[in-house]
Amino acid sequence: MADIAERSQALVQDFLARQAEGGGLGHADPLNIGEAFFTMTQHLMKDPHKIVQAQFELWQDYMTLWQNATRRLMGEEVEASIAPAHDDRRFKDAAWEENNVFDFIKQSYLLTARWMQNTVSEVEGLDDQTSKKVDFYTRQFVDAMAPSNFVMTNPEVLRETLDSKGENLIRGLQNLLDDMERGEGQLKIRMTDHDAFDVGGNLATTPGKVVFQNDLLQLLQFEPTTEKVFKRPLLVVPPWINKYYILDLREKNSFIRWATEQGHTVF
Repeated sequence: MADIAERSQALVQDFLARQAEGGGLGHADPLNIGEAFFTMTQHLMKDPHKIVQAQFELWQDYMTLWQNATRRLMGEEVEASIAPAHDDRRFKDAAWEENNVFDFIKQSYLLTARWMQNTVSEVEGLDDQTSKKVDFYTRQFVDAMAPSNFVMTNPEVLRETLDSKGENLIRGLQNLLDDMERGEGQLKIRMTDHDAFDVGGNLATTPGKVVFQNDLLQLLQFEPTTEKVFKRPLLVVPPWINKYYILDLREKNSFIRWATEQGHTVF
């Protein structure tokens, strides 16, 4: 934890220094989301009756949920007010069904999520682009607020926290700091294991060297593996976007290695 605290302090100081040099946080809404929701709110307020009706329906749903939760606490078998989709992996843990508290949290979230998305989608008078933007970012917000995303409302995370004595949370903070440091103060989430491959170790293992380079490219010449080579060399131009080593992944499936073994001088 001391290491995390030290790295966090350094990261905050670096972030503030960069913002001071750059003149602030820049454009706070580059995708113009605020204007879309402002337009949606204007159209929504044109029909106060629909707002009241939506609020009343949500209140009814919550009253039913409270009644069912109370009956379940008394030992009754009650049908859920709402259930997640069958392919919703967020609520696959048994505790979401078996534990009364987590079951209530799950259902209250699903009810609110359904109400919010329905309310937004039923607003009339929006142009197609604004409607799609509002619908999309509402779904993003709803998904972000899922109880599975928070430690105290996720039974799996709580269980792992107790079992590991909090080590899982420390690892999570370390991953967050790694992402922030990689992004120089901005959150740059790592999508893959950056340490999984080592060029020359378990990737691109065919021996060779750089014989020319400029701002655009590097030209590699691979070492021949035969006593004699063909007079005419072989030039390989691989895809330049994230596939530099596609033809020289491993020894067993490397086209480059195979070509050198056939007597080609490969560039």
